[in-house]
Amino acid sequence: MRRRRTATVLALLTVALLASAVAGLALGPVRIPPGQVLDILRAGPGPGGGAFGSIVWDVRMPRVLLGAVVGAGLAVCGTVLQALVRNPLADPFLLGASSGASAGAVLVIVFGAVGILGGVGLPLAAFVGSLVALVAVYALARRGTTMTTGRLILAGVAVQYVLSAFTSLILVLSAQPDQVRSVLFWTLGGLGGARWDELALPAVALLLGTALLVTLARPLDLLLAGEEGARTLGLDAGRFRAGVFVLTSLVIGVLVAYSGAIGFVGLMVPHAARMVVGAGHRALLPVSALAGAVFLSLADLLARTAAAPEEIPVGVVTALVGGPFLLWMLRRSTRTEGITG
Repeated sequence: MRRRRTATVLALLTVALLASAVAGLALGPVRIPPGQVLDILRAGPGPGGGAFGSIVWDVRMPRVLLGAVVGAGLAVCGTVLQALVRNPLADPFLLGASSGASAGAVLVIVFGAVGILGGVGLPLAAFVGSLVALVAVYALARRGTTMTTGRLILAGVAVQYVLSAFTSLILVLSAQPDQVRSVLFWTLGGLGGARWDELALPAVALLLGTALLVTLARPLDLLLAGEEGARTLGLDAGRFRAGVFVLTSLVIGVLVAYSGAIGFVGLMVPHAARMVVGAGHRALLPVSALAGAVFLSLADLLARTAAAPEEIPVGVVTALVGGPFLLWMLRRSTRTEGITG
Protein backbone atom coordinates (compact mmCIF):
# COMPACT_ATOMS: atom_id res chain seq x y z
CA MET A 1 0.00 0.00 0.00
CA ARG A 2 2.80 2.41 0.87
CA ARG A 3 4.60 1.78 -2.44
CA ARG A 4 1.37 2.23 -4.34
CA ARG A 5 0.66 5.49 -2.53
CA THR A 6 4.18 6.77 -3.25
CA ALA A 7 3.86 5.87 -6.95
CA THR A 8 0.50 7.64 -7.12
CA VAL A 9 1.87 10.75 -5.44
CA LEU A 10 4.88 10.82 -7.78
CA ALA A 11 2.61 10.50 -10.80
CA LEU A 12 0.32 13.30 -9.62
CA LEU A 13 3.28 15.57 -8.87
CA THR A 14 4.74 14.88 -12.32
CA VAL A 15 1.46 15.93 -13.93
CA ALA A 16 1.34 19.03 -11.70
CA LEU A 17 4.92 19.92 -12.67
CA LEU A 18 4.15 19.61 -16.37
CA ALA A 19 1.01 21.74 -15.95
CA SER A 20 2.89 24.41 -14.00
CA ALA A 21 5.62 24.42 -16.66
CA VAL A 22 3.07 24.99 -19.43
CA ALA A 23 1.48 27.76 -17.36
CA GLY A 24 4.90 29.32 -16.82
CA LEU A 25 5.55 29.27 -20.56
CA ALA A 26 2.13 30.69 -21.42
CA LEU A 27 1.69 33.46 -18.85
CA GLY A 28 3.62 36.69 -18.51
CA PRO A 29 3.61 40.23 -19.93
CA VAL A 30 2.89 38.57 -23.29
CA ARG A 31 0.22 35.89 -22.92
CA ILE A 32 0.40 32.89 -25.21
CA PRO A 33 -2.53 30.43 -25.48
CA PRO A 34 -1.60 27.07 -23.89
CA GLY A 35 -2.50 25.25 -27.10
CA GLN A 36 -0.06 27.39 -29.03
CA VAL A 37 2.60 26.76 -26.38
CA LEU A 38 2.19 23.02 -26.92
CA ASP A 39 2.46 23.50 -30.70
CA ILE A 40 5.67 25.49 -30.24
CA LEU A 41 7.10 22.78 -27.99
CA ARG A 42 6.24 20.07 -30.51
CA ALA A 43 7.84 22.07 -33.32
CA GLY A 44 11.04 22.55 -31.33
CA PRO A 45 13.31 25.60 -31.23
CA GLY A 46 13.83 27.48 -34.47
CA PRO A 47 12.68 30.45 -36.52
CA GLY A 48 9.44 28.71 -37.46
CA GLY A 49 7.81 29.61 -34.13
CA GLY A 50 7.99 33.35 -34.79
CA ALA A 51 7.95 35.86 -31.94
CA PHE A 52 6.03 33.54 -29.63
CA GLY A 53 8.51 30.77 -30.29
CA SER A 54 11.40 33.03 -29.35
CA ILE A 55 9.64 34.04 -26.12
CA VAL A 56 8.96 30.42 -25.19
CA TRP A 57 12.35 28.92 -26.04
CA ASP A 58 14.76 31.78 -25.37
CA VAL A 59 13.15 33.66 -22.47
CA ARG A 60 10.72 31.52 -20.52
CA MET A 61 11.95 27.95 -20.93
CA PRO A 62 15.34 28.51 -19.19
CA ARG A 63 13.55 30.27 -16.35
CA VAL A 64 10.98 27.51 -15.91
CA LEU A 65 13.67 24.83 -15.94
CA LEU A 66 15.88 26.72 -13.47
CA GLY A 67 12.90 27.22 -11.13
CA ALA A 68 12.14 23.50 -11.19
CA VAL A 69 15.78 22.56 -10.57
CA VAL A 70 16.25 25.05 -7.71
CA GLY A 71 12.94 24.18 -6.09
CA ALA A 72 13.70 20.46 -6.20
CA GLY A 73 17.21 20.95 -4.86
CA LEU A 74 16.20 23.21 -1.97
CA ALA A 75 13.41 20.81 -0.97
CA VAL A 76 15.76 17.82 -1.01
CA CYS A 77 18.41 19.67 1.00
CA GLY A 78 15.80 20.84 3.50
CA THR A 79 14.59 17.25 3.94
CA VAL A 80 18.12 16.02 4.59
CA LEU A 81 19.02 18.86 6.97
CA GLN A 82 15.92 18.17 9.05
CA ALA A 83 17.11 14.57 9.42
CA LEU A 84 20.73 15.53 10.16
CA VAL A 85 19.87 17.86 13.04
CA ARG A 86 16.67 16.01 13.98
CA ASN A 87 14.69 19.23 13.96
CA PRO A 88 11.55 20.02 11.93
CA LEU A 89 12.51 23.69 11.56
CA ALA A 90 15.78 23.11 9.73
CA ASP A 91 16.07 24.37 6.17
CA PRO A 92 18.81 25.96 3.99
CA PHE A 93 17.47 29.48 4.61
CA LEU A 94 16.83 29.29 8.36
CA LEU A 95 20.17 27.58 9.00
CA GLY A 96 22.06 30.33 7.19
CA ALA A 97 23.26 28.12 4.33
CA SER A 98 21.58 30.26 1.68
CA SER A 99 22.88 33.46 3.30
CA GLY A 100 26.37 32.01 3.46
CA ALA A 101 26.23 31.03 -0.20
CA SER A 102 25.02 34.52 -1.11
CA ALA A 103 27.81 36.16 0.91
CA GLY A 104 30.43 34.02 -0.79
CA ALA A 105 29.05 34.76 -4.25
CA VAL A 106 28.81 38.52 -3.62
CA LEU A 107 32.35 38.54 -2.26
CA VAL A 108 33.89 37.13 -5.45
CA ILE A 109 31.66 39.32 -7.67
CA VAL A 110 32.57 42.58 -5.96
CA PHE A 111 36.28 41.87 -5.86
CA GLY A 112 36.41 40.55 -9.41
CA ALA A 113 37.53 37.04 -8.53
CA VAL A 114 35.02 35.46 -10.91
CA GLY A 115 37.22 36.25 -13.89
CA ILE A 116 40.27 34.79 -12.13
CA LEU A 117 38.60 31.56 -11.01
CA GLY A 118 36.69 31.03 -14.24
CA GLY A 119 33.27 29.43 -14.56
CA VAL A 120 33.56 27.53 -11.28
CA GLY A 121 34.40 30.65 -9.25
CA LEU A 122 30.83 31.62 -8.37
CA PRO A 123 29.58 28.12 -7.40
CA LEU A 124 32.82 27.43 -5.50
CA ALA A 125 32.52 30.63 -3.44
CA ALA A 126 28.84 29.93 -2.77
CA PHE A 127 29.67 26.37 -1.65
CA VAL A 128 32.35 27.56 0.78
CA GLY A 129 30.02 30.21 2.22
CA SER A 130 27.21 27.67 2.60
CA LEU A 131 29.42 25.12 4.34
CA VAL A 132 30.89 27.70 6.75
CA ALA A 133 27.40 28.92 7.69
CA LEU A 134 26.05 25.41 8.29
CA VAL A 135 29.00 24.41 10.45
CA ALA A 136 28.73 27.63 12.47
CA VAL A 137 25.00 27.19 13.12
CA TYR A 138 25.45 23.54 14.06
CA ALA A 139 28.26 24.37 16.50
CA LEU A 140 26.33 27.23 18.11
CA ALA A 141 23.06 25.30 18.44
CA ARG A 142 24.52 22.11 19.88
CA ARG A 143 24.76 21.81 23.67
CA GLY A 144 26.46 18.58 24.59
CA THR A 145 24.51 15.89 22.77
CA THR A 146 21.26 17.86 22.50
CA MET A 147 19.96 20.45 20.09
CA THR A 148 16.66 22.23 20.73
CA THR A 149 14.44 24.12 18.33
CA GLY A 150 15.03 27.39 20.17
CA ARG A 151 18.82 27.19 20.00
CA LEU A 152 18.74 26.14 16.34
CA ILE A 153 16.51 29.05 15.31
CA LEU A 154 18.48 31.57 17.37
CA ALA A 155 21.78 30.33 15.97
CA GLY A 156 20.41 30.44 12.43
CA VAL A 157 19.06 33.97 12.86
CA ALA A 158 22.34 35.16 14.39
CA VAL A 159 24.43 33.72 11.56
CA GLN A 160 22.03 35.17 8.97
CA TYR A 161 22.34 38.66 10.49
CA VAL A 162 26.12 38.44 10.61
CA LEU A 163 26.31 37.30 7.00
CA SER A 164 23.82 39.96 5.87
CA ALA A 165 25.88 42.64 7.61
CA PHE A 166 29.02 41.24 5.99
CA THR A 167 27.35 41.38 2.56
CA SER A 168 26.24 44.97 3.15
CA LEU A 169 29.74 45.93 4.28
CA ILE A 170 31.21 44.50 1.09
CA LEU A 171 28.74 46.55 -0.94
CA VAL A 172 29.54 49.77 0.95
CA LEU A 173 33.26 49.29 0.54
CA SER A 174 32.93 48.57 -3.16
CA ALA A 175 31.07 51.88 -3.72
CA GLN A 176 29.82 50.73 -7.13
CA PRO A 177 26.13 51.58 -7.67
CA ASP A 178 25.64 48.93 -10.34
CA GLN A 179 26.37 46.24 -7.75
CA VAL A 180 23.38 47.21 -5.61
CA ARG A 181 21.06 45.34 -7.98
CA SER A 182 23.32 42.30 -7.82
CA VAL A 183 23.27 42.25 -4.02
CA LEU A 184 19.49 42.63 -3.99
CA PHE A 185 19.30 39.63 -6.30
CA TRP A 186 21.39 37.53 -3.95
CA THR A 187 19.43 38.57 -0.86
CA LEU A 188 15.90 38.31 -2.31
CA GLY A 189 16.34 35.60 -4.93
CA GLY A 190 15.27 35.65 -8.54
CA LEU A 191 15.12 33.52 -11.66
CA GLY A 192 14.98 36.30 -14.24
CA GLY A 193 18.61 35.91 -15.27
CA ALA A 194 18.26 32.26 -16.29
CA ARG A 195 20.06 31.33 -19.51
CA TRP A 196 20.49 28.06 -21.37
CA ASP A 197 24.25 28.02 -20.90
CA GLU A 198 23.87 28.25 -17.11
CA LEU A 199 21.47 25.34 -16.60
CA ALA A 200 23.93 22.47 -16.88
CA LEU A 201 25.79 22.90 -13.58
CA PRO A 202 22.73 23.28 -11.28
CA ALA A 203 21.00 20.40 -13.08
CA VAL A 204 24.02 18.13 -12.63
CA ALA A 205 24.35 19.17 -8.98
CA LEU A 206 20.68 18.34 -8.40
CA LEU A 207 20.74 14.98 -10.16
CA LEU A 208 23.99 13.73 -8.67
CA GLY A 209 23.26 15.13 -5.22
CA THR A 210 19.76 13.65 -5.09
CA ALA A 211 20.97 10.30 -6.41
CA LEU A 212 23.68 10.12 -3.73
CA LEU A 213 21.28 11.16 -0.98
CA VAL A 214 18.72 8.55 -2.03
CA THR A 215 21.43 5.88 -1.64
CA LEU A 216 21.90 7.22 1.90
CA ALA A 217 18.22 6.87 2.75
CA ARG A 218 18.76 4.10 5.30
CA PRO A 219 21.43 5.98 7.34
CA LEU A 220 19.20 9.07 7.26
CA ASP A 221 16.37 6.95 8.64
CA LEU A 222 18.69 5.66 11.38
CA LEU A 223 19.44 9.23 12.49
CA LEU A 224 15.76 9.62 13.37
CA ALA A 225 16.39 7.19 16.23
CA GLY A 226 18.98 9.55 17.74
CA GLU A 227 22.77 9.33 17.87
CA GLU A 228 22.83 6.56 20.47
CA GLY A 229 20.30 4.51 18.56
CA ALA A 230 22.11 5.09 15.27
CA ARG A 231 25.43 4.06 16.84
CA THR A 232 23.83 0.92 18.21
CA LEU A 233 22.65 0.06 14.71
CA GLY A 234 26.17 0.47 13.31
CA LEU A 235 26.20 4.09 12.05
CA ASP A 236 29.03 6.49 12.87
CA ALA A 237 26.67 9.46 13.21
CA GLY A 238 29.35 12.14 13.55
CA ARG A 239 31.30 11.14 10.45
CA PHE A 240 28.15 10.53 8.44
CA ARG A 241 26.67 13.89 9.43
CA ALA A 242 29.89 15.72 8.48
CA GLY A 243 29.99 14.10 5.04
CA VAL A 244 26.34 14.84 4.30
CA PHE A 245 26.77 18.44 5.50
CA VAL A 246 29.47 18.86 2.86
CA LEU A 247 27.30 17.28 0.16
CA THR A 248 24.23 19.39 0.95
CA SER A 249 26.37 22.53 1.17
CA LEU A 250 27.74 21.81 -2.30
CA VAL A 251 24.25 21.43 -3.76
CA ILE A 252 22.94 24.53 -1.97
CA GLY A 253 25.97 26.57 -3.01
CA VAL A 254 25.57 25.70 -6.69
CA LEU A 255 21.83 26.41 -6.67
CA VAL A 256 22.11 29.71 -4.80
CA ALA A 257 24.90 30.78 -7.17
CA TYR A 258 22.29 30.89 -9.94
CA SER A 259 19.08 31.77 -8.10
CA GLY A 260 20.02 33.87 -5.08
CA ALA A 261 18.74 33.12 -1.58
CA ILE A 262 15.19 31.77 -1.81
CA GLY A 263 13.76 30.91 1.57
CA PHE A 264 11.21 28.52 3.06
CA VAL A 265 11.07 26.04 0.15
CA GLY A 266 13.19 23.60 2.13
CA LEU A 267 11.08 24.14 5.24
CA MET A 268 7.54 23.71 3.96
CA VAL A 269 7.85 21.13 1.21
CA PRO A 270 9.44 18.33 3.31
CA HIS A 271 6.67 18.64 5.90
CA ALA A 272 3.96 18.44 3.27
CA ALA A 273 5.66 15.42 1.68
CA ARG A 274 6.14 13.73 5.04
CA MET A 275 2.43 14.04 5.79
CA VAL A 276 1.64 12.16 2.58
CA VAL A 277 4.31 9.43 2.28
CA GLY A 278 5.74 9.19 5.79
CA ALA A 279 9.26 9.72 7.13
CA GLY A 280 11.12 7.03 5.17
CA HIS A 281 13.70 8.88 3.05
CA ARG A 282 13.69 6.47 0.11
CA ALA A 283 10.19 7.69 -0.75
CA LEU A 284 10.40 11.10 0.92
CA LEU A 285 13.36 12.45 -1.09
CA PRO A 286 11.92 11.99 -4.62
CA VAL A 287 8.50 13.20 -3.50
CA SER A 288 10.06 16.29 -1.90
CA ALA A 289 12.07 16.95 -5.07
CA LEU A 290 9.01 16.95 -7.32
CA ALA A 291 6.91 18.90 -4.81
CA GLY A 292 9.66 21.53 -4.45
CA ALA A 293 9.88 21.90 -8.22
CA VAL A 294 6.12 22.43 -8.45
CA PHE A 295 6.05 24.88 -5.55
CA LEU A 296 8.85 27.13 -6.79
CA SER A 297 7.54 27.04 -10.36
CA LEU A 298 4.16 28.29 -9.15
CA ALA A 299 5.79 30.86 -6.85
CA ASP A 300 7.84 32.23 -9.75
CA LEU A 301 4.74 32.34 -11.94
CA LEU A 302 2.97 34.39 -9.27
CA ALA A 303 6.02 36.65 -8.93
CA ARG A 304 5.95 37.38 -12.67
CA THR A 305 2.22 37.94 -13.03
CA ALA A 306 0.86 39.35 -9.73
CA ALA A 307 2.13 42.90 -10.34
CA ALA A 308 2.78 42.75 -14.10
CA PRO A 309 4.52 44.40 -15.85
CA GLU A 310 6.62 44.77 -12.66
CA GLU A 311 8.22 41.62 -11.27
CA ILE A 312 8.30 40.63 -7.60
CA PRO A 313 11.42 38.79 -6.40
CA VAL A 314 10.45 35.16 -6.02
CA GLY A 315 12.03 35.09 -2.56
CA VAL A 316 9.43 37.63 -1.43
CA VAL A 317 6.61 35.34 -2.61
CA THR A 318 8.02 32.29 -0.83
CA ALA A 319 8.54 34.37 2.33
CA LEU A 320 4.93 35.57 2.28
CA VAL A 321 3.83 31.94 2.18
CA GLY A 322 6.56 30.57 4.43
CA GLY A 323 6.34 33.17 7.19
CA PRO A 324 2.91 32.08 8.44
CA PHE A 325 3.97 28.44 8.05
CA LEU A 326 7.04 29.05 10.22
CA LEU A 327 4.91 30.73 12.90
CA TRP A 328 2.59 27.72 12.86
CA MET A 329 5.54 25.34 13.19
CA LEU A 330 7.02 27.37 16.06
CA ARG A 331 3.68 27.40 17.86
CA ARG A 332 3.39 23.67 17.38
CA SER A 333 6.92 22.95 18.59
CA THR A 334 6.64 25.10 21.72
CA ARG A 335 3.73 22.98 22.89
CA THR A 336 5.97 19.93 23.15
CA GLU A 337 9.46 21.14 24.08
CA GLY A 338 9.47 24.85 24.95
CA ILE A 339 11.51 27.31 22.94
CA THR A 340 13.97 28.30 25.63
CA GLY A 341 15.78 24.95 25.79
